[in-house]
Amino acid sequence: MAQENSFKKRKITTVDDGGGLLESLPGDILTDIFSRLPISSLAKLMFVCRSWRSILTTQHGLVSSSCSSDKKPCLLLHCDSPIRNGLHFLDLSEEEKRIKTKKFTLRFASSMPEFDVVGSCNGLLCLSDSLYNDSLYLYNPFTTNSLELPECSNKYHDQELVFGFGFHQKTKEYKVVKIVYFRGSSSSYRGRGRIQYKQSEVQVLTLPTRRDQSLSWRSLGKAPYKFMKRPTEALVNGRLHFVTRPRRHVPDRKFVSFDLEDEEFREIPKPDCGGLNRINHRLVNLKGCLSAVVYGNYGKLDIWVMKSYGVKESWGKEYSIGTYVPKGLKQSSDRPMWIWKNAENGKVVRVLCVLENGEILLEYKSRVLVSYDPKLGKFKDLVVQGMPNWFHTVVHVGTLSWLDTPLDL
Repeated sequence: MAQENSFKKRKITTVDDGGGLLESLPGDILTDIFSRLPISSLAKLMFVCRSWRSILTTQHGLVSSSCSSDKKPCLLLHCDSPIRNGLHFLDLSEEEKRIKTKKFTLRFASSMPEFDVVGSCNGLLCLSDSLYNDSLYLYNPFTTNSLELPECSNKYHDQELVFGFGFHQKTKEYKVVKIVYFRGSSSSYRGRGRIQYKQSEVQVLTLPTRRDQSLSWRSLGKAPYKFMKRPTEALVNGRLHFVTRPRRHVPDRKFVSFDLEDEEFREIPKPDCGGLNRINHRLVNLKGCLSAVVYGNYGKLDIWVMKSYGVKESWGKEYSIGTYVPKGLKQSSDRPMWIWKNAENGKVVRVLCVLENGEILLEYKSRVLVSYDPKLGKFKDLVVQGMPNWFHTVVHVGTLSWLDTPLDL
């Protein structure tokens, strides 16, 4: 009650701060109000006046206004039809009946007509050119800040790339990792229906925290492992995680981390669930823990969670999800079971995150979003206005941060 009376006694004045007449509220009250708003609203409020922009973009304001989280994420839908150059936004913190998509306009689309999402970290996206593999951009879709990263001096004519992007809490540094597999002086050879590259190089780019810092790639030498050709799937404890590619003489798949602090590769113990060398699996960050999604027949999957990072005994099977065919996929085919082709490769269903209510968010066949209630064993298709026909979902923490104003998480 005393706090309420104190608030009523405060004098409210109006000021002209370049954005019109506004009620001048104390900064702590504005910060508390901003912390309750969705990121899409905060992005608009940045342009109301200089004082509001200052509150929203200061280090304290950024932490308080980081409304999206692992519990209430915003989703970015990378659209790939007819070409991979669309980016839509979906905020699950909205009321269900009001959820709809919003399309972003990329200012650098002319220089990078098609792109892949390398990773999302602290509100920033790392995008790579999917046509020529030459360009890399850092981008905040809500503030439209972007930065084109320099090309690496060591370029190879015939190459295969694996990317990673992340932030380390201790060093406060963002880094982009590029693992290049190439022919080298000797010719490549074809094995198991695909070209095998004998040579490799690990390249790292540390992103600047000040505008006056320069950008340059560093070589860490040869890659100690052959990884699957896809971006890293889990950033946990300041480490990027990869899954190795099985080979004829080395059939054992491994979980490997890359520490963004000391830039060393290390093997991570796998769960004792059996069959990981034969059955495909993917790694994901669920509620801050490294998790392994193990695929079975017809879209069935088990989710194992490492509750204590690096401790093999802490692996435990947390979820088992059965077969499900979303309505949208049933309507698109006379034979619904066609969607289970290559299900063991994880191409049918992707585990995205765990929502605040404990439900698991899933993406089916790059066309439908589904929530799964593990307590009731029930599935629910998410019906959203303006959904693209084909998309790849990126779980994103929407913020107003940029490199020279890093988040202090």
